[in-house]
Amino acid sequence: MISSKGAGLGEEAAQRLAQLGCCRLAPGLTDAEFDRLEREYDIEFADDHRSFLATGVPTNTPFEKEEGVFHAWERPWPEWRDGNPDLIRQRLDWPVEGILFDVEHNAYWHGSWGDRPKSLVEALETARSRLARVPKLVPIYGHRFLPGGRGTFGHPVLSVWQTDIIYYGMDLIDYVHQEFGGPGTDRMDERWQPLATVDFWKDFL
Repeated sequence: MISSKGAGLGEEAAQRLAQLGCCRLAPGLTDAEFDRLEREYDIEFADDHRSFLATGVPTNTPFEKEEGVFHAWERPWPEWRDGNPDLIRQRLDWPVEGILFDVEHNAYWHGSWGDRPKSLVEALETARSRLARVPKLVPIYGHRFLPGGRGTFGHPVLSVWQTDIIYYGMDLIDYVHQEFGGPGTDRMDERWQPLATVDFWKDFL
């Protein structure tokens, strides 16, 4: 059972996406499919994210590369229903692997981890151990993520590229506007004030 507020938020976000016509929505995930995904990948969808995907699953369209244009993702929507499990795991690992990349190559070290070991191998082992305990982020589109957690909803959407982490939506509804257009609040508007409350990830914002 998910909260009515979370369910309403996710359903409205999916409806707005459908109205924009920017992608096709396949039939929503069933309870049995959610159970399988959460068990197989050791995740929990937030209530609004679950409701979003239960309303309709956004699908990827055939992709044609443009010469001279960098495309970070050829298939940006996670293919939860029938995607390659290894690719889904890569998407789920993206935030943590990005932090580890910066530990290895850019001297990043989180203040809560204590003194950084002099050995790079030990530093990476320590960081990986600590990162195994941080709240999990679940991909929405490309490198946009929503914190997971059954019984939670309304988290800001985060854009995660290594330790370069920014807000990309006050919540899932606002995210649809920020990423795909349609009605919503401009980021320069004083009312646009996302607030992250999830441990560890909020330290980057």
